Amino acid sequence: MTLNNGTTTSHGPTAGAARMPGYAGTLAATSCAVFVAQVANALPASLNGLFQQDLNTHGSQLTWITAAFMIAVVCFEFTFGVLGDLFGRKKLITAGAALVAVGSAVAAVAPSVQVLWVGAALNGLGAGALFPGSLTMLASVTRNARERARAIALWSGFLSAGAALSPLLGGVFAEVGSWRGSFWVLVALAVLSVVLTLSLTSESRSPEGRELDIPGQITFAIGLVLVLYAAVEGPESGWTTLPVILSALIGVCFLAGFILVEVGAKSPIFDLTLFRNRAFTVSSVVAVIGMLAFLGACFATSMWLGPVQHQDPLRVAIPFLLLQGPAFVLIPVVSRLLHRVAPTWLLTSGFALMSIGCLLSTRLDVTDLDLTAFVVPHLMIGVGFALCVSSVTAVALDSVPPQLAGMASATTNMLRDLGFALGPIVVGAVALSRAGTAFSSNLQDANLPADQLGAARGIAAEGGPIAVNSLPPGAPGSAAHDLALNALGTGFSNAFLVCGIAAALAAVLTAVGMIGVRPLRSPGAEPPADSSISSPSLGVRALP
Repeated sequence: MTLNNGTTTSHGPTAGAARMPGYAGTLAATSCAVFVAQVANALPASLNGLFQQDLNTHGSQLTWITAAFMIAVVCFEFTFGVLGDLFGRKKLITAGAALVAVGSAVAAVAPSVQVLWVGAALNGLGAGALFPGSLTMLASVTRNARERARAIALWSGFLSAGAALSPLLGGVFAEVGSWRGSFWVLVALAVLSVVLTLSLTSESRSPEGRELDIPGQITFAIGLVLVLYAAVEGPESGWTTLPVILSALIGVCFLAGFILVEVGAKSPIFDLTLFRNRAFTVSSVVAVIGMLAFLGACFATSMWLGPVQHQDPLRVAIPFLLLQGPAFVLIPVVSRLLHRVAPTWLLTSGFALMSIGCLLSTRLDVTDLDLTAFVVPHLMIGVGFALCVSSVTAVALDSVPPQLAGMASATTNMLRDLGFALGPIVVGAVALSRAGTAFSSNLQDANLPADQLGAARGIAAEGGPIAVNSLPPGAPGSAAHDLALNALGTGFSNAFLVCGIAAALAAVLTAVGMIGVRPLRSPGAEPPADSSISSPSLGVRALP
């Protein structure tokens, strides 16, 4: 249907209809948009070591660079999807790309890590608009499920390519100039996305039945930020310090308020009635746990190679090709498997592979700079993630009636993004807490000169073992470098262990929780025309 102002508003084209005008242009613009969003997401992965050196950061400050991005996505992704339906997806994508351009410019000129956080948060807000806006706009110009599947496969290919190539972009610019140059490239890409969106796409929206849930959005955002603040700052500030305790308690109260608000909301952003379905509940829980394991492993790898081992950024990027590359390379394979194999089995297998890869990563030697030890474990994690990231939404959709498919998939995507946000935070808390304890214990038994011992203790109290590990030779406290390095190795080995346990738990919950559950729709069934929804941060399923 067309409104008086020429804006298209429909739930989707009918099967057999002629290809809608602007299909190729929309495909190009939305693919560029999601590529930009994912580059913004993954760019810091290879740069943490340089951030630590140039901006004099310590452990939790590095965690906040990644967390600020993901928290912004999780907090506002649902609301951005509603805004796109109400006011237009073209406007949403344009605004999202503009936010990424601004955020990347802020990051490029950041004089301190605090300003870098602001840039990361702005990038997260932009990406939170680009993910749902680009996918729903693309779905609106396709004719049927098969065409949507092909278009979204290409869209998800650009998303996966952004994740795989972004660390290389950061590494290259770190080699030829400065890490700041990579953010200026991202500014240019974001401006290109704005131009393509404005010139190649037509406005589309679907306002029927869509309303903003402002009380739910406010309580959810405040509660999540406060709880995650406590989780990030606890390892270094102390879990019993007043700011950490108050943040945790107030955050939990706001999240409880969010649940109460959603129960009575006319148009909730989080439909609690879906959790009456056992299969949907299981898929939602494993989405959080499993994606926590994956992005936790990615963050642990970034920290291990960067601030801990101080490896060259281009070398840091290589393991990320193994972690992120399979999600791109295996797109056609996974799409076919989703039509032929029960998604539950793909999900269980993927989590199991991720678990094995993470557990193998616990055997890495922090004093060994050779990258060959990463090949097998990280390839297993990458292949496992490729199987999981599409399957988790397929399981959720197959467990609910077709009329609830849109809300079910949007909810699953939000929970998956929550897992992505929790990954670096949980890993950072585990690794830095364990490393701090190990360093203090080792320092007590070390036979160091009094001046070196006192300096090391003071620096560790201020910035943790990472600060001691980064001291130049001959500096006060540098004699404790090896102790700090080994403590960090212990800490991040424990982090890989936690990721492995989380992935194993997700595999067991999937296998056991789905016993006796029959899908309401077969993997090859035609979905409702309006079931295309907001995207995950690191991948998307082909529609069944």
